[in-house]
Amino acid sequence: MSQADSAPNDAPPVLEGVRVIERALATLPLSPGVYRMLDARGDALYVGKARALKKRVVAYTQIARLPERLRRMVHETRSLEVITTASEAEALLLEANLIKKLRPRYNIVLRDDKSYPWLVLTEDHPYPQITKHRGERRKGASYWGPFASAWAVNQTLTALQRVFLLRSCRDTVFDSRDRPCLLFQIRRCSAPCVDRISKEDYAELVRDAKQFLSGETPSIQKTLAREMEEAAEALEFERAAAIRDRIRGLTHIQGRDRINMEGIGDADVVALHQLAGQTCVQVFFFRGGRNNGNRPYFLSKGDQGPEEVMGAFLAQLYDDLPPPPLVLLSHEPEERGLIAEALSIKANRKVELHRPQRGDKRAAVEHAETNAREALERRMAEGTAQQTLLQGVATLFDLPAMPERIEVYDNSHIQGANAYGVMVAAGPSGFLKQAYRKFSIRGPVKPGDDFGMMREVFERRFGRALKEDPERESGTWPDLVLIDGGLGQLNAAREIMAELGAHDIPLVAVAKGPDRDAGREWFHRTGHAPFQLPPRDPVLYYLQRLRDEAHRFAITTHRAGRSKALTRSELDDIPGVGSALKRKLLNHFGSARGVRNAALEDLANAPGIGPAVARKIHDHFHPGNS
Repeated sequence: MSQADSAPNDAPPVLEGVRVIERALATLPLSPGVYRMLDARGDALYVGKARALKKRVVAYTQIARLPERLRRMVHETRSLEVITTASEAEALLLEANLIKKLRPRYNIVLRDDKSYPWLVLTEDHPYPQITKHRGERRKGASYWGPFASAWAVNQTLTALQRVFLLRSCRDTVFDSRDRPCLLFQIRRCSAPCVDRISKEDYAELVRDAKQFLSGETPSIQKTLAREMEEAAEALEFERAAAIRDRIRGLTHIQGRDRINMEGIGDADVVALHQLAGQTCVQVFFFRGGRNNGNRPYFLSKGDQGPEEVMGAFLAQLYDDLPPPPLVLLSHEPEERGLIAEALSIKANRKVELHRPQRGDKRAAVEHAETNAREALERRMAEGTAQQTLLQGVATLFDLPAMPERIEVYDNSHIQGANAYGVMVAAGPSGFLKQAYRKFSIRGPVKPGDDFGMMREVFERRFGRALKEDPERESGTWPDLVLIDGGLGQLNAAREIMAELGAHDIPLVAVAKGPDRDAGREWFHRTGHAPFQLPPRDPVLYYLQRLRDEAHRFAITTHRAGRSKALTRSELDDIPGVGSALKRKLLNHFGSARGVRNAALEDLANAPGIGPAVARKIHDHFHPGNS
């Protein structure tokens, strides 16, 4: 990696950026790689890739030929860094990774913080479990996906339970059952936990499920139809009815898709629509010939055409997703061959990028384009309404301009236990869920001490902001802070903010009305008399939504923390004993008490433990017996 130092401060701004780049050119290689333009603070302005770094970067010194967006970028550039790669395809993959990580201001950035859900079949158990999964993959399991949303994976999981009767319960629940659960009664599980099905028959169900998830639906339907006829001929009508219900479930899954992708196993359909400087990209995920749902992506504004946007989007989309063998596109991306080569390297097999012109594939792309257009039109309409509401908020609270970021704070606890404070954020685009924050209260909280909780939350939130962004240039400082409470909470918050040096941020306390009635809230501001808004005022509804979202987030955060505390085991305190070992110990000994009372020899003989770990566990519970 190499870096050019800042140019002299007395140069005109644009020339200063050009001189930085010219000085870097002297040491730049002709090899492929990635370059980063940095501002005076060292933050990334732009990330680009090149087949020959020197030839590509020299173009930024020719200011007259650059579009206005890149002229502004050069204007702010104060240093440059490069990373060389073995090929241009590797440079493209690295560029996409850095753009998603650094989010440079002048790049097309895919802002998507959500992970993708998958279906997982655990195969390290005699009776495999099928469930949904997010996060890192683990050994001993098979994965299918991705799915566009939790709703899509839940629909498929429910259908699979109806058709293949596979268990969805955790291993600990499975091992503790002595009678079938409700899922067996409603014909969504075969109850292997109580031996209602043999290991061989369950293994056959698992094989059928794998075939289905791999796209081999017709052969499964034929097999089930034959079994139903045989059961009916043998006068086993109850068994025939159960198989009939499984066939109906399979037919229901096949009938859900509006897009006909017959003959295509795994593919993604990617279509974009641009309007008024904004872009929406719709992605439909098809796996095994089935529609795993679709997801819209709204990209940052810019003057780039659809071909450039499509190329940048594909590279970033598949930065953390395995690309399928076929990607159907609405627009031909710039450098299609290079992108296909890079994705093929990532997937370790050929990946084809195709823009169909006719037939079912073209119909699928047109359907995705329609979804992209409609999603963008809805977003723009919602954005217009949102801006009107924000203008109303600015007028109501005498703000100097429409707020770009409103933060709302709330807390939740039960007599001081499992105390959490939360912050939700909203702006012109709606709720900013990637900016939500949870604060597990670290200090002791007395029952009812909301002031103490608020002090800790504000000190952590704004103390960190003052440390990381004292100039308030990152866009993460609020233009308005709402707190749930009355005059007492407002005065306490004002005192805390004054101590932190953030006294200029407008504070408003929202107090519940008489009998806690929605619509009769009182608003408290420093130096103003409390007031209420007319019950049908749109701004009142908007402020209620903000407060209710903070309350919802506080309650769910508290419940999750309380559930975690309730399920916490004394095994969690043993150094070096993770979730996998904990599960083995509980499965073998039945409970944490059983582990604590076990002899050293019994611990060593437990499956997957061994003498060294057994000694560590035994010493933890019996420190004086070593």
